[in-house]
Amino acid sequence: MPDTPQILCLGAMLWDVIGHSPVSLRPGDDVAGRIHQRPGGVALNVAVALARNGLHPAILSAVGRDAPGEALIAETERLGVATDWLWRDGPLPTDLYMAVETPDGLFAAIADAHGLEAAGTDILAAMQDGRLGSDDAPWQGTLVIDGNLTRQTLAMIAASPFLARASLRIVPASPDKATRLTPLLDHPNAIFHINRAEAEAIAGQQYNCAASAAEAIVAIGAARVIVTDGPRLAADAAQRLSTITHEPPPVTARHVTGAGDAFLAAHLAAELAGLPRADALERAILAASAHITAHPVTGKDHA
Repeated sequence: MPDTPQILCLGAMLWDVIGHSPVSLRPGDDVAGRIHQRPGGVALNVAVALARNGLHPAILSAVGRDAPGEALIAETERLGVATDWLWRDGPLPTDLYMAVETPDGLFAAIADAHGLEAAGTDILAAMQDGRLGSDDAPWQGTLVIDGNLTRQTLAMIAASPFLARASLRIVPASPDKATRLTPLLDHPNAIFHINRAEAEAIAGQQYNCAASAAEAIVAIGAARVIVTDGPRLAADAAQRLSTITHEPPPVTARHVTGAGDAFLAAHLAAELAGLPRADALERAILAASAHITAHPVTGKDHA
């Protein structure tokens, strides 16, 4: 039996197909550029980034029994992420994400996550049947949860005794999926990692900065909320603690997909290493900045 992991990432695991245009685009444009494929999905992006930080995460997700699925699992394991507890019993092919990025940022994207949605609560089986935990012996560790999960799955996570001792890190995946996370808002062990647009979707109103957005989500019940706002100040707000902020360094973004996942992974790794809130926030911002300035195909830092 594999060792029980202390960090689990729960949610999307798929192939990212990213097209990079060297120029701004309009609908219908056809330009030369670069296209690359890599393992992706919020949960897997975070897991891979955690492995790069020297940690040993595992992923809980749904992967098809097809050639893309086999290749995805092999590459995920090569990148240092354990895949022993995946759900693979569905009839659908392995999920896929397709995006087009320009110098202005993300132009458009489509996520085909029907396999994950069809799996529903079945991807939690290992946490209930004794392989990782059960109602009587809850799993203890850090669980990263992404908003690609179904509302039913998220509601189960919020109420289930098999996760009563877990520390939760919540990431919505997009503003339109952020409201799925409301069952977890008042979970005492949950830390939300969201951007300002996602905070506004959860609260139903707009804010002029990350600090006010973070404080608003805390005010409606969250224990702790970390909000990013692109190149502007990021903020960390928590119950009974002062809000802290940190400004990202000025950089030129070369690609954006996965930047929030790099932020979360660096922040979590810093706090697991014992760094205080301010230092963890700074380290996470620097990791996100490094991610968006790296070459979109090679991954090497921009010189």
